[in-house]
Amino acid sequence: MDQEQRAGRETLMKYLAEVPDPRKARGKRYEWQFLLGIICAALVSGQKSVRGIAEWAVLHAKELLEELKPAKGRIPSPSTLYRALRRLDIKALESQIADYGQAIDQEDQAAGEVIGPHGQSWRGQAVDGKVVRGASAHGEQVHLVSLVRHESATVMGQVRVDQNTNEIRAVPVLLEGRDLKGTVTTMDALLTHKPLAEAIFESGGGQYLMVVKRNQPEMYRAIKFLFDSPPLPPDEEDRLSYSYSGKGHGRIETRTLESSALLGEYLDWPGANQVLRRTCRCIKINTGEIREETTYGITSLSREQALPRQLEAFWRAHWTIENKVHYVRDETLGEDRCQVRVNNGPQALAALRNGILSMLRFEGWHYIPRALRFYGASVPRALRIIGAHAT
Repeated sequence: MDQEQRAGRETLMKYLAEVPDPRKARGKRYEWQFLLGIICAALVSGQKSVRGIAEWAVLHAKELLEELKPAKGRIPSPSTLYRALRRLDIKALESQIADYGQAIDQEDQAAGEVIGPHGQSWRGQAVDGKVVRGASAHGEQVHLVSLVRHESATVMGQVRVDQNTNEIRAVPVLLEGRDLKGTVTTMDALLTHKPLAEAIFESGGGQYLMVVKRNQPEMYRAIKFLFDSPPLPPDEEDRLSYSYSGKGHGRIETRTLESSALLGEYLDWPGANQVLRRTCRCIKINTGEIREETTYGITSLSREQALPRQLEAFWRAHWTIENKVHYVRDETLGEDRCQVRVNNGPQALAALRNGILSMLRFEGWHYIPRALRFYGASVPRALRIIGAHAT
């Protein structure tokens, strides 16, 4: 699969060029873009640690020097690369990675799009947190919260959760200043809190879909009671549902999403319009074993804006952030096993991995290990995909 650079496309290095060089004049042995280019090219070639990045650079020194033409004509040592990562201006780096993600997201307007019952277009995006376990196991906890586009898995923002607070306080910082018009932000039960619902609903056109569990006991009981013990006589026009089935991995799964608008005014919740019950029934084909799971939710979307079919599409696509970003960063890019733990190093690597993943997805790669093998086989190819050039 030959993924050639598109003419005039956005490149990762174009945005990283705006990240300031933190070094003093006496410490500038290598060009700043040369160091960042080596790190990114090594990451897209499958390297998972700073030691691996440094060894990769030594093994491919001739090609790197020919392509990038640094003034010193030498490859940096591992300690130089460690220092570069630790001293990166993390706020500027996260901002540039976010700008890059938003730029390529604008070029892919179909990603995460769901068409409402009256032809309205909504784009889904997920918010969720992740602990960088490799760094946290040996140093200060590194807990990050990201905003990711449904389906494409483009990372459009990431912030670190302060040690003295939690994800609930970090999400408003992540969403601050963003145009949420026409978007539906999905989140799991940990983030189902009034201030977040209010911030999204009052943003000027943004909507939310939140999972409701027992950490919101009153709302959980009210929604559960409505679906389990509906009023008599039941309001047949109120209860709507959508079901579909699929077969794979040795099982048959049937998912059903039901919605009701009866609790919108009853619940003391910002913007509440519909409450939801989602049931997943799984049958193992070889044993006949049946497992059923029921989850509840709440959304600011009205019946005119989204029916159960559209709501199920948003609910299911929420897992993009876990399946295509967090899991891949851990298992394929080796984030949880990476031992970098000092200063800004862990967050800097996490941000760069986000940029690499967004770039590869945008270039059409669905299976990331194959992409890493492809670019790992050719230094010029790896440099071209990230947009690195002679310094």
